[in-house]
Amino acid sequence: MTRLVVATRNRGKAAELVALLAEAGAPRDLVVETLQDHPDLPDVVEDGDSYEANARKKAHAVAHALGLPALADDSGLEVDALGGRPGLHSARYLGPGATPADQVAGLLRELAAKPGVPRTARFVAALVLALPDGREAAARGVVEGTIAEAPRGTGGFGYDPIFVPRGERRTYAEMSPEEKARTSHRAEAARRLAPEMSRLLGIRS
Repeated sequence: MTRLVVATRNRGKAAELVALLAEAGAPRDLVVETLQDHPDLPDVVEDGDSYEANARKKAHAVAHALGLPALADDSGLEVDALGGRPGLHSARYLGPGATPADQVAGLLRELAAKPGVPRTARFVAALVLALPDGREAAARGVVEGTIAEAPRGTGGFGYDPIFVPRGERRTYAEMSPEEKARTSHRAEAARRLAPEMSRLLGIRS
């Protein structure tokens, strides 16, 4: 069996990523670990100039430190009326002490100050698989949509309560996890990464 370290301390997020990859055809015969299993590893500073750069930095740092394949992701919400913000800073939009609800409220306040502007936006995700020998595979997923006037729904996380994907009337937070997974930016990135992941790891899917 092949060990894979997902470069996050959030086991739920790791499980979601691996499930998306498996559904997309990536190897299922994996022993998945997270950074929770390696508490001595320091956090990697995400100071890249793109989602791919941040994911790449995390994946290679973990793969090099542990001598194991590592998978990392970075993602963000880009709102056109805000010049693409919060973008790379989506998780830290209002500073380190802000809750997800604070971030959503802050973004809606900014949009409310721009009446009449289009509320178009997109979720972007980058996935990078790095091997200890330096080889890698990378993929990006993008989902276009709009920002709702107010939060709706109780599911999902982050900005899900205000993001309505194109072709839908519901926010991601109003969808079931299965419905969201079929159209999410992470799912699209996973579909693109899965074939390369199988090839690099040398396992049959």
